[in-house]
Amino acid sequence: MLGAPTAGRPQNGPVSTPASPPAAGPATSPGAVPRRALVVDDERALADVVRSYLERDGFEVRTAADGEAGLELVRPFDPDVVVLDLGLPGMDGIEVCRSLRTFSDCYVIMLTARADEVDTLVGLSVGADDYMTKPFSPRELMARVRTLLRRPRASDRPAEPPVAPLVVGDLRIDTAAREVHRDGEPVALTRTEFDVLAALAARPHAVLSRSALIEAVWGGNWVGDEHLVDVHVLHVRQKLGDSATEQRYVRTVRGVGYRIGTGR
Repeated sequence: MLGAPTAGRPQNGPVSTPASPPAAGPATSPGAVPRRALVVDDERALADVVRSYLERDGFEVRTAADGEAGLELVRPFDPDVVVLDLGLPGMDGIEVCRSLRTFSDCYVIMLTARADEVDTLVGLSVGADDYMTKPFSPRELMARVRTLLRRPRASDRPAEPPVAPLVVGDLRIDTAAREVHRDGEPVALTRTEFDVLAALAARPHAVLSRSALIEAVWGGNWVGDEHLVDVHVLHVRQKLGDSATEQRYVRTVRGVGYRIGTGR
């Protein structure tokens, strides 16, 4: 488990740091351009272990010990994935992620030292794709990295033939342009929030369980807490001016999952 206690930064539980990662299959095939990962964490020992696991998996890796240095690396390095600590000194992980999202669509996995729901909600609301609570297993981190990378980044998506936008009342979901408009006004959703909404809208008469949404958005090999879906649904509702009481656009089917609403 990674996330050793550091003076002035309480962590959860005991930690053991493996001397070296086990052998694993490379993230890229021979001759292919290696995937790139950026690790931003002020705990040097943790960052070094994460780096070694990523490199063993075929990644080209850079590390940074604070938010400012991490942001300076993003533009020239153009990482496919960023492993980002929430509790950085100076500019914290929330501000780093918010700034990063103004110019990069790389995947972001947020690390937090606390299991506070507030940390999770805030981290995902500014554009993180996933989160892990310290201490964590580096093998689980690698599994989540691989799962995220199976979802193509917006800049990697091949051109697709025109598809009619999905319409839910006054809500227009353009899956080709990855744009959402409500009553003609654009709605700014993160990539994952868009994918959750589009997955529901694509099956207007179906109720999708958390596991079905995980399969549709994150892929069948995703590992972690399925309640991550609830967090993204909450943010989608908030950004659409919806609520758990009104449920105009996203409806909860108690004990089963979610379905798209009618807009009324």
